[in-house]
Amino acid sequence: MIESSMGYLVALLAAVLLMLGISWWVARRTSSGEDFLLAGRKLSTPLVMGSTLATLVGTGSSLGAVGFAYQNGWAGALYGIGGALGVFLLLWLFADVREHGFMTFAEEMSYYYGASRAVKGVVAVLLFLASVGWLGAHIMGGAMYLSFLTGMDENLAKVVIALGFGLYTVVGGYLAVVITDAVQGTILFLGFTILAVLALVTVGGFDGMREGTSDEAASLLGVEALGPLPALSLAVVIAVGVLATPSYRQRIYSAADVRTVRRSFLLAGVLFAVFSLLPAVAGMSANALAPGLENPDMAFPYLATTLFPVWVGAFLLVAGLSATMSSGDSDAIVGVTILMRDVSQVVTGRLPKAERLVAHSRWALGAVLLLALVFALLATTIIGYITMMISTVLTGLLVAAVLGKFWPRATWQGGIAAMAGGSAAALVVNNVDAYSAFWGNAVLPSLGAALVAGVVVSLLTPRTRVTREEALRRLAEERSALDVGTQVRGGEPAEER
Repeated sequence: MIESSMGYLVALLAAVLLMLGISWWVARRTSSGEDFLLAGRKLSTPLVMGSTLATLVGTGSSLGAVGFAYQNGWAGALYGIGGALGVFLLLWLFADVREHGFMTFAEEMSYYYGASRAVKGVVAVLLFLASVGWLGAHIMGGAMYLSFLTGMDENLAKVVIALGFGLYTVVGGYLAVVITDAVQGTILFLGFTILAVLALVTVGGFDGMREGTSDEAASLLGVEALGPLPALSLAVVIAVGVLATPSYRQRIYSAADVRTVRRSFLLAGVLFAVFSLLPAVAGMSANALAPGLENPDMAFPYLATTLFPVWVGAFLLVAGLSATMSSGDSDAIVGVTILMRDVSQVVTGRLPKAERLVAHSRWALGAVLLLALVFALLATTIIGYITMMISTVLTGLLVAAVLGKFWPRATWQGGIAAMAGGSAAALVVNNVDAYSAFWGNAVLPSLGAALVAGVVVSLLTPRTRVTREEALRRLAEERSALDVGTQVRGGEPAEER
């Protein structure tokens, strides 16, 4: 056991050192806040696609989905299907916002509502908490995995995981995040493919896997195991997470142009839909091999340590932790961007000075990671943690974004009402056992309540008189204090126009 633990730790250390090396190389080319937080807004299709895919294949869709499939069979594929749907909808509905040079989702939301300071402040706080919450989920998943493999105390493992991706993110900023994500995404796809194939072979193919699975779990997408409505809710809540989580918006803002966003998201969505089958196969195979695991989220590390020699298990360790780190680093840098651009303005009334932005961002990153460690203690299962957070925080935000962009009659009061209504409905459903059992999770009633609240309050309040052009001008003027986004208009450098 000691020899195995040392092998796993050496593999983890080697992976982190590789990421640090990449970050150090990137840091030599980082000279401004725009470079550190948005990679200079020049990301190409391979980097946007690779980093988006790596973030999609995060803690929930890998470790969490394997554990979910362990319990519910083919329902484990719903996570990937919902995520792919979310990426396609994001491409269709919001890829064109790259034209406006936004830095954060709160800024984008403010634009939809006449550059409203109230909307920007509310969204900034919500998204900062959401980013920290996502980061907490990734830390929790990685720590559970690392603790299982090495025998490390779980609290210490959380610190190790947070430091693992925190170090290279602090050093290199967002460009380091997207480059290391692309590397980790490659490792992740290869590792999960190996795991799923060999697990399937070990149980005797699909027939052997089927023998360890109930009829309900073996049904199409596990609908009979979950129930039609809870199955739909799971896919929808993951799609909502992609549509309203700020780390995906960050890919839009940092891409070279709108065409790059659309091409990258299309490729990422297709690949992620294919990937969705791998965790389901791995989880169902684990159930056939070891039907009595106390914690379903341990199905992935069980397979890695049981089926393979130490050196293969070490590679799979890196693959599994790549899922955690490639998503955690994105949420960490997004949380810092929101803190620097939006929350600091809400609290202090001013923005950080441009010449100090990189240094301030690095200190803020440490604070964000520390806060996320506290969030990681709030749940026992990864999927449960993520679905609860999305339905409570993000559904109303998504409805407000759609109303603000596509319905001219939407008002800032209606936008805030949509966010409040969605959260209120989610809290009611999540705290009444009968409602939770009926819906599966709160996303559908939360979306409905948010829509009704947003429409009704908008119709009862005066129209927004600020034009889109004026709102864009105000936000660009405000943002220029950070020297971020002022060089970009319409997705191309100003000097070329």
